[in-house]
Parts: sequence; C-alpha cells; structure tokens
Amino acid sequence: MSQSDPTDNALAAIASILDEQHAPPPIEKPQAEPAAVEDKPASPPPLEANGYSKVGPGPMAALRFKWTAREQDGQYYVDETIGESSKPMVSGPMDSEAAIKFVDDRETEAHHRFEVLKQEMSSRAAVASLVREEGGEI
Repeated sequence: MSQSDPTDNALAAIASILDEQHAPPPIEKPQAEPAAVEDKPASPPPLEANGYSKVGPGPMAALRFKWTAREQDGQYYVDETIGESSKPMVSGPMDSEAAIKFVDDRETEAHHRFEVLKQEMSSRAAVASLVREEGGEI
C-alpha cells in the first residue's frame, strides 16, 4: 500500500467542507434599544503594532497563514508563517502604521483567494455531479 500525498488529504478536507449543502440558519440579533446620542462619538483606541497579528482562512491549521508584526530597534517587521512550525518570511523594516496595514492587506487578500478557491471547487463539484448523474465522463 503506498502512502498518499498530504496535499490530497488537505484537498479532500477542503472538498468535504464545501460539499456541505445546508448552512445553519442565520442567527438573529435582538433589537437593541436606541442609545442616547452622545456629543462626541467614541473612537477606538489606536492599534499597537508590536504583536499585532491576524490569521488567514482555511480548514486546517497546518495550511493556515499567520501574520504578526513585531518591533525591533524602533522599526517594525512582519513575520508571515504557514502552519504552526514554519520558518517565517520577514517583511520590513517599516513604520508601525505600515506594519498594521501590511498585516490587514495580506489577511484580506488571503480571504479573497480562499473564497475564489471555494467557488472554483464548488463549481467543479457541481459539474462532476451533473456528469455522474447523466452517466457521462468528465
């Protein structure tokens, strides 16, 4: 018996997630009472770049991207890893705002690519299912 390629297992896991046809119904939020109007809107506290981190999408931790900003000698660097034990790819130096923007941009791009991949896999699964039902070949 030959050992299978780990990529096959990852793709099978992704495909099984995408095969789920029924999504749970959306959770309805209770209607909140109108809040008193404040003279000055509350602004969120400024983000701290050192330690700022985001994780990309994916069904398995071994395939998930992670971006973490860190400070070194007054400059900021972003470590990008895949999985839990990979060697980081380092980007930088940059200032704190650029490091936060870099992390946010990379996470947004990863989510977009993941959605495109899911749609592509879903459409291929639908075509394959249709061909199987008709008794044809792919």
